[in-house]
This record gives sequence, C-alpha cells and structure tokens, in this order.
Amino acid sequence: MQIDTLRQRLRAHGAQPVHEQRILRDWLQARSHERGRRPASLFFPKPLATALPALDAEFAAIARVMSAHETPDGSARLLVGLADGQMVESVLLPRDGVCISSQVGCAVACRFCMTGKSGLLRQLTSGEMLAQVALARQRRKVKKVVFMGMGEPAHNLQNVLDAIELLGTEGNIGHKSLVFSTVGDPRVFERLPQAAVKPALALSLHTTKAELRAQLLPNAPRLTPQDLVALGEDYARATAYPIQYQWTLLEGVNDGDDEIDGIVELLKGKYAVLNLIPYNTVPELAYRRPADERSREMIRLLHRRGILAKLRDSAAQEVDGGCGQLRARALGGAARRIPIAAEG
Repeated sequence: MQIDTLRQRLRAHGAQPVHEQRILRDWLQARSHERGRRPASLFFPKPLATALPALDAEFAAIARVMSAHETPDGSARLLVGLADGQMVESVLLPRDGVCISSQVGCAVACRFCMTGKSGLLRQLTSGEMLAQVALARQRRKVKKVVFMGMGEPAHNLQNVLDAIELLGTEGNIGHKSLVFSTVGDPRVFERLPQAAVKPALALSLHTTKAELRAQLLPNAPRLTPQDLVALGEDYARATAYPIQYQWTLLEGVNDGDDEIDGIVELLKGKYAVLNLIPYNTVPELAYRRPADERSREMIRLLHRRGILAKLRDSAAQEVDGGCGQLRARALGGAARRIPIAAEG
C-alpha cells in the first residue's frame, strides 16, 4: 500500500491534515492514539474516531514479523511477511538503528549477495517500507533508518523518496540519520538534491578497479570508481553530509595492498568515510571473509595514510541471516523470479 493510498483512506473518513498527521505519527512512532488530556474520541471527527480500529488494523496488516533472530551484540534480524505472501528482511542494529528493505529481491545481482540470486521479484510500496520501521519501533527505540537491506533503492526511487520524506517529518528521524544506500545509479544524484528531505548517502564501492567492480556488481551502472566518488563528493559538499563508502571485504579479492594504494589515491581529501565490512560468508557462494587481523591491519594502514576508515560488521552474523539468507531458508531455497522493470 502506498502512502498516498493510506492518506486517502484517512481523508475518506473525514481526516483533516492535523488528524492525518497525528495518525501517521502514531503509526510510525508505535504509540497509542490515546495520550494527553484530550481523548482520541474528542480529538478526531466522529466518523474517523469510529473507523480508527479498522484503520489501525489496515496499517498493521501491511507487514508482520514472521520470525526474529536476536544476537548477543544487540542486533536482531527480522523476517517480515507482506500481505501478498512475499518476504523481506529487516535488521535491528545496535545504537538504535534499523536497516530496511526496498525491494523483494534485487536486479543488481552482486556476486557475493544471496538476495541477488533470485533477481527482482517486485518493488516494495512506500507503505511496506514504512511498516518495517513501525515494526522495529514496536520492539525498541529507532533513531536511524538505513535503506540498505534487500534491493537497490535507486530502482524503486520514487517510493523510497516518499518513505524518506515521511520518516524525516512524521517519523521524527533526523535527516542525517536517514541513509540511502546505492550502487551508484545516476538518477540518485539528480533526484536527491531536489528532495525535501535530503538523506545521507552510502555508495557501494567495494574496489578501486573498474573492471573488478563490473565483475562484482554486474548489473550496476557502468560508473568507474573515480566517477562514483566525483558524484558523491558533489552531493557531500551540497548537503554538508560526508559520503559513506561501503566496501565488503572479500578474501583474496579486494583486501590487498594494491587496493590500499588505490583507496588513498581515490579518497584522500574527500568529504567521506570508508566503511570496511568483512564479508558475511554465504555457504552457497564462493567468497570468504578475510582473517580478522587482515581487516584490522587494513584499517591501521589507511589511518596512517590519512583516510578516515571504520571497520564495520554485518549485524547478526551469528544467525546466518545476511544477504537474504533468512528469506532463502524460509522459501526452502526456491524463489520464483517475476520479471519487472526497475522504476525510477
């Protein structure tokens, strides 16, 4: 369900902008309509107050948690069921964050990602993305939302931007705490600067070598790493938010000293932070996680050469839930691909 459809449902029962705003805030912030001295039955028009239980049930039916997998680090992976029977994954992150999905499946087909193996099944609606945040807030506080789960947000651009705008207003999420992650679709750099809510940007880099990047991300736009960083730098300077460059560390693939040299050449002096993320090994795929000492050594070498870099970890690895693994297990490894054009 799209957010515009939700608004129309509220207006059909007599909601004025102030009522619509409150109901959407209550939903996104997982709080009761009953608060303060004035009961909801007196605040809302009578037809709307009467319809509230049914409307709340409609909001709740958009998505539901099918299973939750918690880990000692404070993370949890959620398998989320949608109204049509499809499933996506969300991740509750340490320090009050949530990572949400924007598509069922993904068309980019990154070689190291389980999600990409099924292709793109369908787009998520703006309501389905927002429902993931509402579900997360039913479990814990959420101060940050990252569009870095299943799917490529740039391929569902308008729905993602609609969700971001509502999260940055009624959802009470700071704009810098809304993170749009992409492999680098050029449309992102055209549309995001024009948006009412301008999110922080995370760009999937993974290597400084154009040929290797094309192999790892076969369906990504053919931007060289240099082109991608140039576009990112323009957005960073325009918004005063540093770009987060994502680098999944793959043993023997992109963890060599030659990549260290390339990173220094590419990012020295840029308004950016590089996140090195050791690979969350997927048994069905050939890639492996580097030794922990090698990952730490890369961070030390980059720091010595003036690059702001952080060693991140894929949350909740203990449950083998990364890269679409929870969904794949729930489906028994058989996901039916439905061809669908990427939307912009």
